Amino acid sequence: MKANFFKILPVAIAGVFFGHGALAQTPTTTSTDFKSWSIGLNAGALTPLSPLGGKNDFSKNKTSLGYGLYIKKQITSSFSLRLDGVRGKLKGDNSKPYESGTVNTGTVSAFDTQLEYAGSLNAVLNMLNIDMFRKENTLQLYVSAGAGLAGYKPTVTTATGTSAYAAGKMINELIIPVGLGAKFRISDDVNFDLGWTINFLDGDNIDGVYKNGNDKFNYGYAGLEFVLGKGKQLAFHNPVAATYEEALAAKNIANSLRSDIDAQKAENGRLRSEMSNLLKDSDGDGVADKLDKCPGTPSGTVVDGSGCPLKVPAPQITERVIVTEADRKVVAEAIKNLEFDFGKATIRSKSYATLNRVAALLMEKNFSLKLAGHTDSKGSDALNLGLSKDRAESVKAYLVSQGANASRIEAIGYGESQPIATNTTENGRQQNRRVEFTLY
Repeated sequence: MKANFFKILPVAIAGVFFGHGALAQTPTTTSTDFKSWSIGLNAGALTPLSPLGGKNDFSKNKTSLGYGLYIKKQITSSFSLRLDGVRGKLKGDNSKPYESGTVNTGTVSAFDTQLEYAGSLNAVLNMLNIDMFRKENTLQLYVSAGAGLAGYKPTVTTATGTSAYAAGKMINELIIPVGLGAKFRISDDVNFDLGWTINFLDGDNIDGVYKNGNDKFNYGYAGLEFVLGKGKQLAFHNPVAATYEEALAAKNIANSLRSDIDAQKAENGRLRSEMSNLLKDSDGDGVADKLDKCPGTPSGTVVDGSGCPLKVPAPQITERVIVTEADRKVVAEAIKNLEFDFGKATIRSKSYATLNRVAALLMEKNFSLKLAGHTDSKGSDALNLGLSKDRAESVKAYLVSQGANASRIEAIGYGESQPIATNTTENGRQQNRRVEFTLY
């Protein structure tokens, strides 16, 4: 058995640390945010038997006081390494028969073993937090397994009296502890711990009787765990609930943004309605009704900037149109100073002066003018296309109101399709929100 034990032990230890490495890959909050070191004190019942199979060497096993302590490092919210130590007494005798009725007639009638120490390194796995939707729970279940060493001194009673086993020397044997428990969080610094551990020994000496089968003993305990450091306990942190709360927060933000978008759509619809009324041209002469001083002119009638028929035929331009640098400067100043109300096609009053000079230039030199409206990428394509067209039409309407020939002004909207700068910065988006003037 001992040879097999030494073969299994390295595999068991390797499994413990492999599990640690795998669990450590789970994303958790950094150790600086949580407390991960703790010390535990406990006391309970030691019994020299196990309900998990095997025949006991004595028919009556007694329960004795045991006590222990441990130091624990919480690696993740689900996994920790714990160094345990236990001391106490293990007792048994043959004062009653086995449950089957068989009487134990061995030469040793009783034993009393002083467990000097049972030290082990254990991997502890938190099976679950009771409430999966709370970021910090108060109750959790765990299992543990590890390997270590136990030292003990048995004393046996025979027909000739009581004597020390193995000449009173302390026996040291390897142990494999396997346990489970429940932990209750009392505060951020203290937990109440209930646990039960079965310790499998690599030998058959703990009761002073050798029967070709390894011994084992139980330790059921209750105790307190004191958590060191500042912050919340990492062991009771629930990443599932934290992720759930983040998802809820994101959903609330999305709902808020959706409400803002719906409100903006309603406002854009109202603005389009207002602009439609502002630019309405019932007689189709190119002059809006609000600026048309001669409404109802017949279709095809050439009108002036006020919408009234021209008294003389418009002169035919046979000479080449020459646009000078001075002309371009007038247009450039108008473009530079052109501003609209936010999200609207309403021209701000500070733009009137330079637009007046453009209107005068158009009338003086009989230029034609193309107005091209552009927007940034914020908003939908359809909304941006409509807004750019409305702004270009608004500039045209103003120039016509100042006497410019409506038939020589073309207003087109391109929306966000022709950016001149990046839309990822505010400065770039400002450059993209423009109306371009082209003289010809």
